[in-house]
Amino acid sequence: MPPIIKTHALTKVFGSNGAAVHALRGIDLTVERGEFVALIGPSGSGKSTLMAILGCLDLPTGGTYALDGERVEGLSGRELAQIRNDKIGFVFQQYNLLPKASVVRNVELPMLYAGVPRKERRTRALELLEKVGIPDKAKVLPAALSGGQRQRVAIARSLANRPALLLADEPTGALDQHTGHEVLELFADLHRQGNTIIIVTHDLSIAAMAQRQVEIMDGLIKVEQAA
Repeated sequence: MPPIIKTHALTKVFGSNGAAVHALRGIDLTVERGEFVALIGPSGSGKSTLMAILGCLDLPTGGTYALDGERVEGLSGRELAQIRNDKIGFVFQQYNLLPKASVVRNVELPMLYAGVPRKERRTRALELLEKVGIPDKAKVLPAALSGGQRQRVAIARSLANRPALLLADEPTGALDQHTGHEVLELFADLHRQGNTIIIVTHDLSIAAMAQRQVEIMDGLIKVEQAA
């Protein structure tokens, strides 16, 4: 089986000529199935740009990127959107839940886009809410939840289409320390269940929970090390 992620000489340039900013300068990164990897680095290091490309939210300027064995750097916007929905689960710092939709409907949303039948959507959404520990919150609106509960909903939604890859961008940044630790324990449980996870963080204590840490500095991989 191919790696989940395989990049070679990946570059990203914003602007042109004298105003060009080289955000990525040649990234070679391989992530195997079932790995838990932390991308770390200071603000402006390129880690968020790399995350956007790995998540098919942006395209590289140069180099190659294969996701689950499929080259994606030359795909159209529609093709990238299909890959995002089918193969990638996203967890963001600010949750990005629909405020007027119930918790269970928020979790169902990726399955709706994927054309999953209504009954199957509801069954799986309820199973996922059970998995993340909030089965009793299915019918409430996000505004009625704590920050930690909202992030659990976001994690359940990210798993809806059984993605090959789970990407988390500062997933505890809006949470207090205790709640953040609970959410990180949930990520650890998901990893133990076989999920492939990449987490972007500037917090070394969070990065220490991953199997491997990849430090980005000035658009290059500076250090790769086992946690």
